[in-house]
Amino acid sequence: IERKKKKNKQHQPNYFVSLPITNPKITGSIQAVQDAIIQKDQRLSKAMVRSGSLHVTMLVMHLSSEEEISIAVGALSDSKVFVDNLLKGKRVDLSFQGIDHFRNQVGFVNLAENDHTTLLKEIAETMKMIFQEKGIMTGEERAFKPHLTFMKLSKSTELRKQVKKIDSSLYEDFKNHYFGDEILHRFDLCSMLKKKQPNGYYYCESSIVFGEKQAAEPDDAELVSLSKRLVENAVLKAVQQYLEETQNKSRQTDGSPAKTEEAASGSKNESDNDNS
Repeated sequence: IERKKKKNKQHQPNYFVSLPITNPKITGSIQAVQDAIIQKDQRLSKAMVRSGSLHVTMLVMHLSSEEEISIAVGALSDSKVFVDNLLKGKRVDLSFQGIDHFRNQVGFVNLAENDHTTLLKEIAETMKMIFQEKGIMTGEERAFKPHLTFMKLSKSTELRKQVKKIDSSLYEDFKNHYFGDEILHRFDLCSMLKKKQPNGYYYCESSIVFGEKQAAEPDDAELVSLSKRLVENAVLKAVQQYLEETQNKSRQTDGSPAKTEEAASGSKNESDNDNS
């Protein structure tokens, strides 16, 4: 029995591919549900998932060495080309609506069934195949059911001794609540065991990003263009300053036609030399 327990522990999932939830409307609505539940049963505060940790799990796996982590990072990177082909440039809006549970142990927000959710399921299947081809076995054999977990009894051993089931009446008011849409923009390879980031999100080994580049991030062409404009402005400013200084010198000379002509000729020569 001890040997069996040890073997099971060695193969327990410790990494997963995450679709992070970043829409403030969704995270804020979930916070409201969590607060309402805690008001009714204070003990369940230990079961709540922090807003920074909210995500949809695409795949789970066990990675037992740095080499396997490196292979998984490569598999995630390879997935980008296949996912891009599935997306064909389309934007994927994932709509979160309604609350459900697994065996009254886990509370989660549902994804509304539509073409976008079907596409997400296709992406999950494609990624699973790519990881398995690399020798990374990915968790459960049952069908992929995308969901957004916001509370689970397994977060606290102490809580599980006190509460055997989460009473669904605690969130009855939000049973069909619309939480908001999340635009698919990123997948992360995350560790379940390594220390989380300061914002509460998981330790991330690698990421792949989809969709348009953020406006705040200029590309190489924009940076080159900006550099050229700065150089041109600096040159123009220097030329203007030089011309002003030359004209001032001309005004300071004796106003006779000969001298003025001579000064102008000198300025022209200086200008020609400078241009040369």
